[in-house]
Amino acid sequence: MELRQYQIVLVNLDPTIGSEIKKTRPCVIISPHEMNKYLNTVIIAPMTTQSKHYPTRVKINHDNKAGYVVLDQIRTIDKQRIIKAFDNLSGSEIEKVKKTIKELLVD
Repeated sequence: MELRQYQIVLVNLDPTIGSEIKKTRPCVIISPHEMNKYLNTVIIAPMTTQSKHYPTRVKINHDNKAGYVVLDQIRTIDKQRIIKAFDNLSGSEIEKVKKTIKELLVD
C-alpha cells in the first residue's frame, strides 16, 4: 500500500499509556512521501470526533462527519498498525494542518 502525506488511514493505536489517544481510529499521515516510501514507520496525527477547541486541533470533514486532527498527539508508528487507507485531506484542510504544525513546532 502506497502511503501519502495528508492521507487519512485507519490505525490501531493500542496499547497506549496515560493520556495518549487510544483505540483504532482514523489518523492523518504527517510524514513526507520520501519517508513513507523508504521507512517502515510513518508519522501520524490521530483524529477524533469530540474535542475542545484547542489551537492544536484542526477541524476537518471525513466520511461526511466533522472531526478534528489532534496535532498535540503526533507520533511515529510502524506501518503494521495501519489497517486501511482512505482519501486525502482537502487542500484547505492541508493548509490549516500545515499552519498549525508550524505554529506548534517552529518558532
